[in-house]
Amino acid sequence: MTKLAIDIWSDVMCPWCVIGWGNLQKGLKLVEGEIEAEIRWHAFELNPDMPPEGEDHTSHIARKYGRTREEALAVQGRMREAASAAGVSLGYEGDEPAPPAMMWNTFEAHKLLAWALAVYGPAAQTELKLALFTAHFNDRRRVGERTVLLDIVEEIGLDRDAAEAALDDAALAQHVRGDQQQAYDANITGVPAMVIEGKFLIPGAQPPETYANVLRRVAEKVG
Repeated sequence: MTKLAIDIWSDVMCPWCVIGWGNLQKGLKLVEGEIEAEIRWHAFELNPDMPPEGEDHTSHIARKYGRTREEALAVQGRMREAASAAGVSLGYEGDEPAPPAMMWNTFEAHKLLAWALAVYGPAAQTELKLALFTAHFNDRRRVGERTVLLDIVEEIGLDRDAAEAALDDAALAQHVRGDQQQAYDANITGVPAMVIEGKFLIPGAQPPETYANVLRRVAEKVG
């Protein structure tokens, strides 16, 4: 068994990051018994200037990528199909009527993810990351709001008071900025971006077989 570190630059708002995660899990199943992965998440803000009030998701895609609303809706449909194939969901699963699908500022979410890794370790950080994905895509909660973020922290069994203190920690904020700078220095311009053993980059959401093949090649190099 070879243990490999996988560092994932990602944003909570990123549907392709959910799809990439689903396909990575399928890829890890293909190498089960050969390779064990330790996964750590790192900060990447797709929209660092997103205002506190957020933006409608479909309107955001149309504005950012120069699409019509109909084209933006078609893009969202293709992403939902890719998610289904990856064994994950981007669809609303809460009570009706459905809240609007929104984009939010994620800097405070990234601070909490960095705090969870430092205090609780990689497994708890991944649990928080997946809870944030669920809150955003499936529950359509306002994950740009501090109270909502702290509720999510508490729901998965982490210390709410410590998390609140972490959000006010200037050093932690600086750490997140450093994470983002590291991505910039490595020419990571989109997410998900997975770095195996600190030097082998897999850009974008890839098929499960691609992840399995790269992990096997890296395991051979470091074994």
